[in-house]
Amino acid sequence: QVQLVESGGGLVQPGGSLRLSCAASGITFSVYDMGWYRQAPGKQRELVASSTSGGITNYADNVKGRFTITRDNAKNTVYLQMNSLKPEDTAVYYCNAVYFNLRGWGQGTQVTVSS
Repeated sequence: QVQLVESGGGLVQPGGSLRLSCAASGITFSVYDMGWYRQAPGKQRELVASSTSGGITNYADNVKGRFTITRDNAKNTVYLQMNSLKPEDTAVYYCNAVYFNLRGWGQGTQVTVSS
């Protein structure tokens, strides 16, 4: 089964940076499309960034230019580098993996941006 474990979340001041990591196991990582989602309390889960198996990346408009998704297929890990963080970035961030009808979610890691 798909197993994903996120790490790297925490409390950071506005303007600060964090790097989230998602370690995958139980899958042939290189063929999966990977993504980062986030969900704030009372809000719908939204796609933040994605990276296809072919290396195509996409970003939500409100994080474009600040966040960068990368993947290391040799390490079965996808990263989300978050710079210039804003209070509105506060949410639980989830890792997602998709290959046709195969999919999995991590447990999430909390990111709080506050003074």
